[in-house]
Amino acid sequence: MVKSVRIIALIAACAVLATGCGDTLGSGNDVYSREESLKELDAYWKEIRPAEIKAPLDIYEDSEESVTLADISTFPIVAEGNGQIKIEIAAATEMSSKAPDDWMTVAAERFNSRGEQISGKSVSVSVRKITSGEAVTYIEDGGYRPDVFAPSNAAWGEMLKAKGFNVVTLADRVAGNTAGVLMEKSTYDDFKGKYGEVTVDKVLEASLAGDLTFAYTNPYTSSTGLNILAAMLKAFDPSDPLSDEAAGKLLDYQKQSPPVAYTTAVLREQAAKGIIKAMVMEEQAYMNTPELKNYVYTPAGIRHDHPMYTFDYVDKDRQEAAKLFTDFLQSKEMQKVASDKGFNLHDEYKAQDPGLDGAGWVSAQKIWKASKDGGRPIIAVFVSDVSGSMDGLPINSLKESLTASSKYIGSDHYIGLVSYNDQVYINLPIEQFDATQRAYFSGAVKQLTASGGTATYDAVLVALKMIEDKMEEIPDAKPMLFVLSDGDANRGVNLGRTTKIVGGLEVPVYTIGYNLNGGSAEDQLKSLSSVNEAALINAGSDDIVNQLRNLFNVQL
Repeated sequence: MVKSVRIIALIAACAVLATGCGDTLGSGNDVYSREESLKELDAYWKEIRPAEIKAPLDIYEDSEESVTLADISTFPIVAEGNGQIKIEIAAATEMSSKAPDDWMTVAAERFNSRGEQISGKSVSVSVRKITSGEAVTYIEDGGYRPDVFAPSNAAWGEMLKAKGFNVVTLADRVAGNTAGVLMEKSTYDDFKGKYGEVTVDKVLEASLAGDLTFAYTNPYTSSTGLNILAAMLKAFDPSDPLSDEAAGKLLDYQKQSPPVAYTTAVLREQAAKGIIKAMVMEEQAYMNTPELKNYVYTPAGIRHDHPMYTFDYVDKDRQEAAKLFTDFLQSKEMQKVASDKGFNLHDEYKAQDPGLDGAGWVSAQKIWKASKDGGRPIIAVFVSDVSGSMDGLPINSLKESLTASSKYIGSDHYIGLVSYNDQVYINLPIEQFDATQRAYFSGAVKQLTASGGTATYDAVLVALKMIEDKMEEIPDAKPMLFVLSDGDANRGVNLGRTTKIVGGLEVPVYTIGYNLNGGSAEDQLKSLSSVNEAALINAGSDDIVNQLRNLFNVQL
């Protein structure tokens, strides 16, 4: 009976809307106008009628850095050694992923098959796939102690030195590479005609003039993002890239630049669609991405020569093993393999040194963190799936990760929480994320329980309505939506109708999918996030805490 009444009510609501409800799931690429979208929201709000749940105040809300780090095992071992002397290498992902980005993995497997010995003991190497920035975070705050660190560039080694680690350099270079600016060919030709050679300062000049949209990646995890950030600051103030003048100009730039990309993969997708015409990229990645063949690459910033480091906590035998493996990486055999996989190009390129020591690189990250929103607060709502399929590990993981990762949300932003199963619940109205709101947020998250069906798009529309209402109070804010779910919507409004409203309101929707393995659920979430060029993050229950931490670092 209740279900029949709901269907009748939905039909009645559709009758008064500007367009029909006959859209098939995900059909149509058109969007409503803003005015049409607001009318639709009002009508759906009256039909959905979300329930309000009073959030308890979590007076014990507190989250130390170590709590927000998932177990190091979430970063996989891609080559396993079994020698009597075994060393573990934390290797940058362009060397430890799937072919052709697997040079370090291939090297470890070949080395392990050689039967090397030290003092009569067999020697082997294990390789862990992890971004350079994540490795630094885990070494500093997570108690992770690899025997060897092989980052993309030397900035990360200098940062570890500044953080108090006794870093021993094994080699300044084992695989040559550069980072730089990638431009679509016609954009490159137009740029050269007006601005001359491609340099970071001219790219910034063109961007500020409205002639170019330039996108870069998260400098907390991406070596290329960190490199280009320092080059930008140097361009803003050549005498002191960490000055107030440089920080102020970066803030002005961020006011009109696109949001920093969550990952390089997001940049590649947007470039393939023709949305982004200029972006950052490592040369090796560019060489191994056929979809970008119509782009022109220009190196910039410091070199990405993949230095090798060990540490004073590593014993003598393992340090000797690390030196043995480093020598093998520099051998003629392995350098040829590196070249075949896109490394060792532009050897003539000289680094454009921004003049930063380890503490300076850390300061550059902090300047970016303070400037990334262009001085505008963010209004965001978290939409959490509490349907029956989320029961157990998924809902517990969601609650733990949201609570822990919320420490990365700045207090100048405005945050709310919505949850849904068959119905939609407003768990926390949007307010400024001060200490009190943070404690209410923690309390609201901790009381979430899972049961029932999945009315995802009803919840999305409720959250959009909350955001639009708050935007009337704070018109210069940036709206944003985060949807956390593990499955197909099977209740309420369909995806096709929802994406037209999302598109009309121009609100980026970041979707976080739990344990997705392709299929309809992943397609739905990807469609929703792609409307306004946000991202789908496919996260297992064991690593969602890291995914949210990095996403919040970039967006909040």
